Amino acid sequence: MSHVILIASGKGGTGKTFFASNMGALLAMKGKKVVMIDMDMGLRNLDLYLGLENRVVYNVMDVISGVCKIKQALIRDKRFDELYLMAASPMRDLRDITSLHMQVLCEKLGEEFDYIIIDAPAGIGEGLEVSAAAADTAVIVTEPDNASVRDADILDKLLTEIGVERRFCVLNKVNAELMAMGAVPGILSVAKELRVEIAGIIQYDTNILIANNRGIPIVVKHDSYIAENMNKILDRVLGI
Repeated sequence: MSHVILIASGKGGTGKTFFASNMGALLAMKGKKVVMIDMDMGLRNLDLYLGLENRVVYNVMDVISGVCKIKQALIRDKRFDELYLMAASPMRDLRDITSLHMQVLCEKLGEEFDYIIIDAPAGIGEGLEVSAAAADTAVIVTEPDNASVRDADILDKLLTEIGVERRFCVLNKVNAELMAMGAVPGILSVAKELRVEIAGIIQYDTNILIANNRGIPIVVKHDSYIAENMNKILDRVLGI
């Protein structure tokens, strides 16, 4: 039975897609068969973060509308044995998509893959509910910013109502110096504001920005402190 993990954020710019791409890479490096679905219609970036933008022909909406078969929309990342991408539509797609469509798609993918990672659109719109329809676990990516934390808490409440039982938060772009100055909320302050468990923190590092722009998951450098930290976060999310 496959695990369906939703990666979400209350607002844009928190590092949701960075986390999704690196979680997928980590799982693939551990020998798992992983498919990543970008559900951020019109604002897709997962293909860029994986360096696969030039290989996208079909997208998830083409699959759901019957334009192509599932296998035609799957792009294999050749750097890994078993990591695949299903891209989002490059435009706001007018074709109807429902929660049932998502559940059926994940059921079919679950016959072949160990993990299905869904990169949800930012915010709490209809796209989130469709993206979360088949999820058994959700990771909310936020940052030490009052607006981001508030939005993360609202998102957590909505995911609870949708029925996603296992939910975690990852605090990204943490700058210890700014926290020490009191310029941004501290970790304890963020933890008090959130009802969801914090699975880990990721400090701000320009190497992450460079890796994102090069289309290379930073965890590929497996001996780095970032990869070690991401592994620990992944273990907490998976309950290992």
